[in-house]
Amino acid sequence: MFISYNWLESYISDIPEPHHLESIFTYHLCEVESVTAIESIDGKKDWIYDLGILPNRAHDLLSHQGVARELAGLLELTFKDPTSMYKVPPSVTTDLKVEINSPSCRRYSARIVRNIKIGPSPKWVVEYLENIGQRSINNIVDATNIVMYDCGQPTHAFDLGKITNYELRITNAKEGEELKVVGREGILAKLKENDLTITSGEKILALGGVKGGLDSGITDGTTDIVLEVANFDPTSVRKTARRLGLLSDSAKRFENDLSPSLCDFAMLELSGLIAEICPEATFEDVVDIYPNKDLQKEVKVDFTLENINKILGISITGEEVEDILKRYNFTYKKDGNNFTLEVPPMRLDLTNTSDIAEEIGRIIGYDKVIPQLPKINFTPKENPVYENIKKARNYLVESGYREVMTYAFTEKGEVEVLASASDKNFMRTNLSDGLRNAYELNKLNSQFLGHDEIKIFEIGTVFKNGEEFLNIAFVNKKEMKEMSLDEFIRDNASEELPSGSTNISLEGNFSARASSAQGSHNELLASLPDSTTTDISYFKMWSLYPFMVRDIAVWVPEDVESSVLSQVYTEFGTELLQGEPKLLDMFKKNGKISYAYRLIFQSYDRTLETEEVNMIMSKITEKIASLGYEVR
Repeated sequence: MFISYNWLESYISDIPEPHHLESIFTYHLCEVESVTAIESIDGKKDWIYDLGILPNRAHDLLSHQGVARELAGLLELTFKDPTSMYKVPPSVTTDLKVEINSPSCRRYSARIVRNIKIGPSPKWVVEYLENIGQRSINNIVDATNIVMYDCGQPTHAFDLGKITNYELRITNAKEGEELKVVGREGILAKLKENDLTITSGEKILALGGVKGGLDSGITDGTTDIVLEVANFDPTSVRKTARRLGLLSDSAKRFENDLSPSLCDFAMLELSGLIAEICPEATFEDVVDIYPNKDLQKEVKVDFTLENINKILGISITGEEVEDILKRYNFTYKKDGNNFTLEVPPMRLDLTNTSDIAEEIGRIIGYDKVIPQLPKINFTPKENPVYENIKKARNYLVESGYREVMTYAFTEKGEVEVLASASDKNFMRTNLSDGLRNAYELNKLNSQFLGHDEIKIFEIGTVFKNGEEFLNIAFVNKKEMKEMSLDEFIRDNASEELPSGSTNISLEGNFSARASSAQGSHNELLASLPDSTTTDISYFKMWSLYPFMVRDIAVWVPEDVESSVLSQVYTEFGTELLQGEPKLLDMFKKNGKISYAYRLIFQSYDRTLETEEVNMIMSKITEKIASLGYEVR
């Protein structure tokens, strides 16, 4: 919701400076998406706040009046009563008839205004609308938009000439009916029987709360109009708007619910604006159909000071609570520390004690609430399945294995699933197939990962013989085994691992060991070798950037050890050389020996360029040549 600082200032004369307002919104009301300083058409500066109003307050804060009232309450400032701003000439008897034939229309107010002259809007109207990103259309349409963005109640204006016999009927559409809507010229909205329509005779004029019809709108030749101020069921409006893709500002407000009581002021404001814009206009009586005035019953909320303090976790006094209620002009009764609050019709979000506590906490500032963990006397119950999984995992990790997770869906199996990929239509009957594929893939890349041997395992469910089983499978270069978790525990990990065990591959399995370790982080570090407590860089994160591989083979005399070349590669490989150079091959011929090495280069902060690695290899080649060796 875009909110204009100058518009707010019309309701709060002593409003804080624009840059102070942003922090007030942020800490007490809602998120501020952005603040933009603009220059109005008359050269006056304005500030536009993009406020992230949440649905629980959309019924009153998607409006300048709502935000101004909120600021006045927060800052103990005076809010100018808008009802005194609008003057409407005396009205005359009307022939307009309104009939409501759907429960989705909760209230419908309408009045005829004659002797209208369509034209451009006054300068101040254009400025107000354009400052919040709205386009000025004409004086009547602009007046309806001003009312919506000012008080939050959507309004509409029909051309009286398009209304048959001065009769309006609010009813549900017939299946398959069509309506050409405003803003969607040439495109017909196809209606369903749950869509709410405003009709006259056999003609559909508008979709209730969503969009007006193209053929019933204001034109340059319009002289008489009908003003609509209504309240529609939020669910009905949302379903129609979403299904048809007509996501208007009007639908946004109705779908978040509005108080039917807001119609009274909206009709006054709209009539007053038109009287100001069109001085020659004559007004007829308002026709107000309110089928169920008990729809919004008087709501009272009882709460105690003790409850508020308990919910918020603070110690606030009764006087502070009263001060907040008075600042917001709430009507209440107090008996000791017991309060009874009469909820204003516009505050649909206040329904129980928790809502009141949230309101009080928001106003005083949640930064005043000191976070404190509750004291809970609770001894968790041991889950035998989870404990067995921990034992098995710890046992295999300590043995140098790494855990993997493979797909539970396969191409073949006994239990079929619905609507899945063609090669994943069944639940797996074993872990071995997926684990074998994972092993083969990792084995191909083992040298790039810096491992001489791949040892992996998986713990997971399998589905066979109409039942679900928890299995464990592990594989290394010698064997692959799969069995039930219980069987594995019985044969291999029935005893707890020694708490001080340090036989663990820290490069890949520290996280798995840490997650299953008992005690605090310090206790875990204490159980590891001394070097790990002082050299934190030992637990170095792997690089997120791709690596480059270079193979190099060199002829050296038979008496030269491969370590000589390895030392050259390490020295000139720079910090980009990952791990130890890996010896791939060696053979002797004519009194010489060839050593073939693989070098892996990788950066931790960028993607390497080919030129960078080529430059390193050039320096390595130069060094080898200076030693009298020959690069093959």
